[in-house]
Amino acid sequence: MRVLRVLNNNVVLSRDDADRGVILTGRGIGFRAQVGQEVDPAKIVQVFVPADGRDPDHLAEAFAMIDQEVLRAVVIALREAGIEDGESDRPTLAIAVADHVSGALDRLRRGIEIEYPLRAEVQTLYPEEYDRARRLLDEVNRLVDPLLPEHEATALALHLVNAGFSTGDLSFTYTMTGVIQQMLAIVGERYGLELDRHSMAAARFITHVRYMFVRIQQHRQLAGEQSLISRTIRQAYPEETRTAEQLAVIVQLRMGEGLSEDEVSYLALHVARMTTEAEAAGPS
Repeated sequence: MRVLRVLNNNVVLSRDDADRGVILTGRGIGFRAQVGQEVDPAKIVQVFVPADGRDPDHLAEAFAMIDQEVLRAVVIALREAGIEDGESDRPTLAIAVADHVSGALDRLRRGIEIEYPLRAEVQTLYPEEYDRARRLLDEVNRLVDPLLPEHEATALALHLVNAGFSTGDLSFTYTMTGVIQQMLAIVGERYGLELDRHSMAAARFITHVRYMFVRIQQHRQLAGEQSLISRTIRQAYPEETRTAEQLAVIVQLRMGEGLSEDEVSYLALHVARMTTEAEAAGPS
């Protein structure tokens, strides 16, 4: 790979063998480097391949604006925690995490303490991301000073969740988290159930809703008209369909977009599964 543009001592823009614009990071990778010069592979720590038509130049500039020691720590930590490998198509994740870590370190140095009100929700709704965030936090703390407190895992988990959305807008993830909590509360109240949010059915419901939000955000909802499967679900679960229609109203109010008939039907199916499991389990 050859240098196309030097952003700073640790970030360069290059082009790989597949003729893709890529961002290379590594300590000293840009030091005295010249345009057209072969990149020393021993200095490459991470290769970022911008996806979804994102501009490599713009992303490389974003990398260059971050504190370079923090960026280095985050890039290494993402790899050591098993979240990224040597080549990543999610440069915005590294940028977002590095920016957050930089801000968290600055707050610590100034003696400013903050708590994250969504900690319990994040642990319940996104257990896999929370576990990975804790590993990520451990790896970051091996490389930074002062050490970040344990509650920062909540914010890191939200960034990992947010990486699944194309806009990279963390406010969307915050809103989605609140809506999922509200939907679970409505189902519990409507059926008079104490829902176990760690149950298999609840986990499937949460996963389904998360992917539903991905489809909403990407404007790729399931078919708008009622399919045969959709009609079958509605006939089999009329009460759950009414509940799903109520949940759809919440989604429209909070997210500004209505659900298609098929989306409502599949939501009803997951409501049915979750409530059936909760009823079978009986009171806790």
